[in-house]
Amino acid sequence: MKFEALIDIAKNTLNPRQLSENAEAGSVAAALVTDQGNVYRGVCIDVPCSMGFCAEHAAIAAMITAGESRIEKLVAVCEDGDIVAPTFEISKTLFFIFL
Repeated sequence: MKFEALIDIAKNTLNPRQLSENAEAGSVAAALVTDQGNVYRGVCIDVPCSMGFCAEHAAIAAMITAGESRIEKLVAVCEDGDIVAPTFEISKTLFFIFL
């Protein structure tokens, strides 16, 4: 899969919304494709404490739940559709998954 197609999937996954007075979700979306060619998607959850998580974490968790663990490509986009760089937390997660 080309990155352009993966970017489009991530953009189509965006769904910004207010979950409660103190929680929002969907302003960042991620899509990944595995070495098996399967695509997994996720969105961020933002809460006022450090317990929320990144869209990439959500997509990686969906992949692992489905029994896969090898990412071929991963992309995240923000609400305006621009690609965002992975956070330090995502980099650490990827490092430990692929050790």
